[in-house]
Amino acid sequence: MAQDQTHPQETKDRALIERISQEGRNDYNLAELARLCIRYQGFPGAREIQTQLHRLVQAWGLTEESLYQTTRELHATGMLYRKTSTGEDRQDWS
Repeated sequence: MAQDQTHPQETKDRALIERISQEGRNDYNLAELARLCIRYQGFPGAREIQTQLHRLVQAWGLTEESLYQTTRELHATGMLYRKTSTGEDRQDWS
């Protein structure tokens, strides 16, 4: 049996999950939740994060598919991720 791995973004993502949990559902947080679900989907480890993401999806009255559909629509109609004042792109899909 393979040993669980630690994701290199795990520490940062834990803080992000806490923040979006506290802030609640909005367009930006929906996109962040979808991004994190994609990041950890099928990842061999980070079980606690995967559980937190699943619970947050459920708490917001969504399924994973409805979350992805909603965020696809949001991305199609506007820019959820904008460049920072220093010109950096805020997207982090790795």
